Amino acid sequence: MCGRYRLSRRKQAIEEYFDTDSWDEDWSPRYNIAPTQLVPVVRKKPKEAVRVLSLIRWGLIPSWAKDPSVAAGTINARSETASTKPAFADPLRFRRCLIPADGFYEWKRASGSRQPYCFDVDEGQIFAFAGLWDRWKDPNGNWIRSCSILTTSPNTITSVVHDRMPVILDRDSYDIWLDPEITDVGSVTSLLKPYDARLMRCFPVSRRVNDVTNDDKECSAPSQPAEPQSLLLS
Repeated sequence: MCGRYRLSRRKQAIEEYFDTDSWDEDWSPRYNIAPTQLVPVVRKKPKEAVRVLSLIRWGLIPSWAKDPSVAAGTINARSETASTKPAFADPLRFRRCLIPADGFYEWKRASGSRQPYCFDVDEGQIFAFAGLWDRWKDPNGNWIRSCSILTTSPNTITSVVHDRMPVILDRDSYDIWLDPEITDVGSVTSLLKPYDARLMRCFPVSRRVNDVTNDDKECSAPSQPAEPQSLLLS
């Protein structure tokens, strides 16, 4: 699964990387993003070629939900079954998005405690999770937009710590994933695969990241010299 991640870039860098129009909402670098918080997503509107950045809530609330509490169980969607789950089937066909990040965290149990690890791509470069989004109208008539991160089986880097990993999309597949004209699920599910482990690294970080109220550079700083990959994978 993916229950915490990092996006430590400023607005301009995110806009440039994803080739989006500028967005009016405030954004400051984040090092400990948690469920229910507002996160940047990239979408394409039907019949428009431009990519749009906006802030929406992490934890998908299906359009048919009676109340928002369902979001606690929808921060992630399993890519293998998303097309058959009521909460995710329509978003997978019609409402796909990119969720910008530059790192994510997983925890490994050791000696009676949970040690957090940070995973990143190309030594900390921006990347995108494959995401789904939906909108739900609250009792006051306000629309709430929300999202979920798709997960898949782990690669050799992430499998040492966890049995799932978020789907990280190759950059050349962004347009296909975002294309609102593609509604055939089979045309996009082939993109939902483990990311190339050779492009990733993993290192232990401070347990500060365990507390969602901590949100600074120390959350993703190595807590000790990063272990050589050969030792981590042994």
